[in-house]
Amino acid sequence: MQVDLLHILSLIDLTSLNDTDDAVTIAALCKKAVQPNGHVAAVCIYPRFVKQAVTLLANTPVKVATVANFPRGSDAQNQVLDAIHQSIEEGAEEMDVVFPYLSYLSGDKERPYDFIRACKAVCGESRLLKVILETGMLRDLSVIAEVSYHLCHAGADFLKTSTGKTAIGATVDAVQVMLTTIQKVSRPIGLKVSGGVRTIGQAKQYRELASQIMGEGWVTPAHFRIGASQLLDQLILSGSQYDK
Repeated sequence: MQVDLLHILSLIDLTSLNDTDDAVTIAALCKKAVQPNGHVAAVCIYPRFVKQAVTLLANTPVKVATVANFPRGSDAQNQVLDAIHQSIEEGAEEMDVVFPYLSYLSGDKERPYDFIRACKAVCGESRLLKVILETGMLRDLSVIAEVSYHLCHAGADFLKTSTGKTAIGATVDAVQVMLTTIQKVSRPIGLKVSGGVRTIGQAKQYRELASQIMGEGWVTPAHFRIGASQLLDQLILSGSQYDK
């Protein structure tokens, strides 16, 4: 696999968040996460599979990420905090938590951010908190910018575009607004592009956008991720053709 494709591989959060997922699904996902010439940044799976993924990936650099308040962002705060705590106890290193966007859109402009602060308090400094904005539901770019700004100051380590469970996933416009907001924040914040990124061309487009706004050296797994379930298959196929 050529260097350019290996770089994209290293940015992937290999995702399986399907109702049909089982132990066999997760075993196959974890096996695919480590390729002969490289590996993905993380696997992202439902909480019930965290223990299994941690065991299977124990001797690899691949992180285990899971979700909370997923997918609608409307679970009770105490339930979400308990779920985060349990996932961390079971070995999850990264938490992808949905911002309470429905509450925010209904006019509650304070409690959704308090919720994220509480989530970060449970995660602590040793666990990454990726906050999913669900940009396709926020829609308005000025709203996306405002929410991004406040989340950066509420403890988010990463901003993430989408759950992948709504009609509108990641868009170039939304990602550009989020990156521009991150650039203005004094502490380092990462970005995860997720929702509909299926092709190498799309991945390159988002990677280039991040490089243009943040600088080429910024686009590493520590700062930039691509959440995807099908992109890795495209990389493997393209890599095998290149190797021929």
